[in-house]
Amino acid sequence: MPADFLVLPLRARRALTICATVLGVAGGVPAQAEAEAPAARPVVEDPVLEARVLELSHKLRCLVCQNQSIAESHAPLAVDLRNQVREQFVAGRDENQIVDYLVARYGDFVLYEPPFKLTTLVLWLGPLLLLVAGAGWLAFRLRRRAAEAVTTLSEAEHARARALLEGGAPSSSEENRS
Repeated sequence: MPADFLVLPLRARRALTICATVLGVAGGVPAQAEAEAPAARPVVEDPVLEARVLELSHKLRCLVCQNQSIAESHAPLAVDLRNQVREQFVAGRDENQIVDYLVARYGDFVLYEPPFKLTTLVLWLGPLLLLVAGAGWLAFRLRRRAAEAVTTLSEAEHARARALLEGGAPSSSEENRS
């Protein structure tokens, strides 16, 4: 191997030096940042409190998304409601007091399982009423159908029907012409 191959021109050595410096700095920054970074704080301070907030949040409807609970929704209002629930738990209120507060503020719509009262009567009894009405209508139709099936044909009508089924009878339009 010739000795000239190992001797690089000045520009090439500078370029290699710059690349090595950049790579060294880039590789060393994360390690240095990890060493200097403070220990990560846990996302939740009190896991028991967060479990209570999450449990109650699954029972409350997101007012923006409407088909999601505030635990599932990422809407800003759902985040605010979760924070309100958390703050009220921290303030010492129990689940019923928090639900009462939210119902007073947003109405029964905020609950996934609305209470049984006069204003929600149709909501609770509506499916049962529809089922009873459907069963009644079905019973009415079946009785009417049974009454319709009782009608009998005369001997002439039987003979004409038999002839029509065999394909040998004249149609009614041909009968009317003659």
